[in-house]
Amino acid sequence: MPVVHPFIPVSEPELGDEELANVVSAVRSGWISSLGEFVVEFEREFAAYCGARHGIATSNGTTALHLALVSAGIGPGDEVLVPTLTFIATANAVRYCGAVPVFVDAEPDTWTMTTAGLDSRVTSRTRAIIPVHLYGHPCDMDAITVVARRHGLAVIEDAAEAHGAEYRGRRVGTLGTVGCFSFYGNKIMTTGEGGMCVTDDPLLAERLRLLRDHGMDPKRHYWHDIVGYNYRMTNLQAAIGVAQVKKLPGFLEKKRRLGAWYAELLAPLAAAGRIVMQPEAPWAKSVFWMCSVLLAEARVSRDEVRARLHDRGVDTRPFFHPVHLLPPYERRERLAVAEDLGGRGLNLPSGLGLDRSHIERVAKALTEALDP
Repeated sequence: MPVVHPFIPVSEPELGDEELANVVSAVRSGWISSLGEFVVEFEREFAAYCGARHGIATSNGTTALHLALVSAGIGPGDEVLVPTLTFIATANAVRYCGAVPVFVDAEPDTWTMTTAGLDSRVTSRTRAIIPVHLYGHPCDMDAITVVARRHGLAVIEDAAEAHGAEYRGRRVGTLGTVGCFSFYGNKIMTTGEGGMCVTDDPLLAERLRLLRDHGMDPKRHYWHDIVGYNYRMTNLQAAIGVAQVKKLPGFLEKKRRLGAWYAELLAPLAAAGRIVMQPEAPWAKSVFWMCSVLLAEARVSRDEVRARLHDRGVDTRPFFHPVHLLPPYERRERLAVAEDLGGRGLNLPSGLGLDRSHIERVAKALTEALDP
């Protein structure tokens, strides 16, 4: 009888005794909502890891983006430059402000927001740029910052997929006005749901905290000078986060090891021109949130390759659909690089619990799945 192997998922969180102990401690303390010592500790520890002075924990990564945009003064009629190759939450946060996302094509060498022609997308209504560090690879932040300074734009980093990634030796999230992170269950580190804004600006941090908690004056109970939001993180979530952030350096070592194994084991397919491997620019240190490839041949469709991999016990995900092609944002424009990447990209199993034998199985299954 054939050997039946366990199914290899795209991603699974890595949780242990430390997370459980912290949650039990939070429950026993009675502080299970947004007040409690774990929220403060998590904000402090994660901000310090990023190299930022302030951390503002939120209910998820999307609310972190929304808070950052509101705090930067983005409002109705404003325009925000957004890469089209991203999860839809990036554009949605702009729309929540009544602003308009202006979509930017992808860079073929990094898959992130292209900086070529970025100036030409700026108009008199443009107020901000949201670079997205896609699948764990940083954007070219120097080039983006030059454009932002030239036009007086805020830079709000969407680092939801890139905890610990580095651009020219600096960790992402600290390279713009404010950095936004997600701690969803499939991220490198998790709190189940949850997010974080990080910044060096004390006044911006104060405004983010005010908006996060209904706009309530911290010195005068139940007094609200502005309309705010209920975007707080719970102490239970933060309890998990405190344990996870201490493990983050080890998580990142595992992620880069996975990327190296894939590069080694899929090299024959790349050399044969059947796939294109995930890039890593010389100025970047990717964290390989997703280990990904581009299918380089048309003999077998991506959907068929995914079905064949599934039959062999390997889970995958397609790349994001470029947002400008989705019904809420559909535009009559071509962003050719992003459309090509979105049509050919494949996310392979990238979980922290995988070892070399799992990656060998994936490589073998992909080789078989690519046969016509």
